[in-house]
Amino acid sequence: MTTEPAFHVSVRKGNELHEERVIRGLHSIGFGRDPACDLVLPDKNISRKHGTIAYEDGKIAIIDNSSNGMLVNERFVRNEKFSVGRSASLVVGPFDIDITLDDAQNQCRAERSRVVAVRPSKSLHAKPRRPDHAPVDVSVRRRIHRQLLEHLDLANLDKKNIDAERMRPQVAEALERIISELDLRFSENRARERLIADLCDEVLGLGPLEKLLADDEVSEIMVVDPSTIFYEKAGKIERSSLQFTDDDSVRAIIERIITPLGRRIDESTPLVDARLKDGSRVNAIISPLAIRGACITIRKFAKKTLLLDDLIRFGSLTESMSRFLERSVKVRKNIVISGGTGSGKTTLLNVLSSTIPEDERIVTIEDSAELRLNQSHVVSLESRPPNMEGKGAYSIRDLVRNSLRMRPDRIVVGECRGGEALDMLQAMNTGHEGSMTTTHANSPREALNRLETLCLMAGLDLPSRAVRQQIASSVHLIVQQTRFSDGSRRITSIAEVGEINAEGAIELREIFAFNRTGTDAQGRIQGVFRSTGVMPSFLDEFITHGLVNDGVYL
Repeated sequence: MTTEPAFHVSVRKGNELHEERVIRGLHSIGFGRDPACDLVLPDKNISRKHGTIAYEDGKIAIIDNSSNGMLVNERFVRNEKFSVGRSASLVVGPFDIDITLDDAQNQCRAERSRVVAVRPSKSLHAKPRRPDHAPVDVSVRRRIHRQLLEHLDLANLDKKNIDAERMRPQVAEALERIISELDLRFSENRARERLIADLCDEVLGLGPLEKLLADDEVSEIMVVDPSTIFYEKAGKIERSSLQFTDDDSVRAIIERIITPLGRRIDESTPLVDARLKDGSRVNAIISPLAIRGACITIRKFAKKTLLLDDLIRFGSLTESMSRFLERSVKVRKNIVISGGTGSGKTTLLNVLSSTIPEDERIVTIEDSAELRLNQSHVVSLESRPPNMEGKGAYSIRDLVRNSLRMRPDRIVVGECRGGEALDMLQAMNTGHEGSMTTTHANSPREALNRLETLCLMAGLDLPSRAVRQQIASSVHLIVQQTRFSDGSRRITSIAEVGEINAEGAIELREIFAFNRTGTDAQGRIQGVFRSTGVMPSFLDEFITHGLVNDGVYL
């Protein structure tokens, strides 16, 4: 005899009970906004036939057919089939759906014993029964959060720029009242206080990111989805136990970051670059591009400005390398810092820029302002994306061109990644010596090749040899920065850019190098810095500028 399933279905929208019933005799239940569905969910963000709840081999299977997907037991599912056992919790648009399954022989017992564990009624004063020490799961946090928004109308308060610190006591008091009315139980004495603090951070600050931002040892924060957060500490990536309540919470945090900067994020513009108040760089991307939910990446800004002595102490370079780079900056050599993602290029650029003499006018140009120079005569420029009408954009290239009219002594570009590389080279070669920039490459030779490629992207139809000649006459040094597997970052090469040889290639003369010798028992990279014995062609400039007064040339 075939077992006849019975689905116990409870649907809530916010604090309101939308529908609760037992569905018998069907081996599959279709749900969506189409009135023909077995379970109708009227909302514009839900597909007409969003998905199916199926009975297979005594278990529930969830099948998603939508464009936006859903959360099934806190896992994001889209266009796939997911078996969940005999109970499931779905988040479909604004709806929370709880499903339990009982076979025919258990239906009578199920009808007598069925209770809704943590569903508040329409009144905040109703107290659903909960067992002692029950965990505060995501669905409960979501309900608390929604009740708080309704209670304080925080969405409107945010628009009026109400000060977060002044609002915190009011929010904490409201959370105390809501949690008491829900009659939640906690297994630890401080669990209640932690929950209130977490929800205050989520509503008024940056949620769970606040703890990571406050940790000076954390250098990067990566939100993969609402329940998955990683961070980098001491060069190693670790997973955090922190999580957001849901995707809406992550979206709210993104809005809180970008709104003061006049930027936006929505389905038509699903990615954005921004920065925090302390200068930390932020990249955010949402659906439909981010499949698992809103994703945030934060490159933290060090509170203390690093100097060359700090890099020596970290083992990133030697004293002789530091002395050579500082002298090269002072004699106005054009420097390109090359390296992979997260290798420390921008940090090194900031450190070298800090050695520029105080009496020079510096113009910095970046996509997201990260450089913090201690000199007083610094003009900081930042690119701007287009507005909602697709107008008003100012690219790095626009700013590089404009900076030439600002009487700079030096131009510092955060990163060359397009046609602005040609403008930067021309600036280096026309009276703005001592300028600096960074680019993505894995070696000095690859850096030269990338600069050539970027110049060709300027759209001027220049021959390759002319571009190489421009690079050879403009760039003096390539400094290669590398991040190793143990998380350490080192300058692995300092090379002087020479002339074009008979084969048409630009010559490179390596002055300093890092030679890796092995890995110790703790997984730390071992190696030695060495001078190659090659003397730079501009060594005499160190002498004429009075920088060699101790007999040490390198």
